Amino acid sequence: MESGMPLSGGQRALIRESWQRVSGSPVQHGLVLFTRLFDLDPDLLPLFQYNCKQFASPQECLSAPEFLDHIRKVMLVIDAAVSHLENLSCLEEYLCNLGKKHQAVGVKVESFSTVGESLLYMLEKCLGAAFSPEVQEAWSKLYNAVVKAMKRGWETLPEGD
Repeated sequence: MESGMPLSGGQRALIRESWQRVSGSPVQHGLVLFTRLFDLDPDLLPLFQYNCKQFASPQECLSAPEFLDHIRKVMLVIDAAVSHLENLSCLEEYLCNLGKKHQAVGVKVESFSTVGESLLYMLEKCLGAAFSPEVQEAWSKLYNAVVKAMKRGWETLPEGD
């Protein structure tokens, strides 16, 4: 997976170090990420339905056991990307398929920029003063590489599907 600009050794170290502080409480930090996501784009809430149940509010969604499982999965994907910083290309097929799944439930490619904003917000809240411009740039590069691979899932679907 070529991200345009590969991560430097220093950027990989910053990502690993900062993720270590977040990964111990994935649901707690994932809730920060998704709370921010729904604040930025409340129109995403209807995409999250379980057993045909529509959530009346972000708070209802954020407290649903099925949604907490989704948060765990999202945090695991981030963890996988952090674990494979030297070889992100080994996640290419998985991320492409993940993109297809997101497209199938109605996620628009444009929503990934809001998710990226929410990820950076969560990292900033978690890391405080340790969230330096260098940390932000490193995470932005990693996130952009992940999204680029996921977007291929949209591109590989035949028209009309």
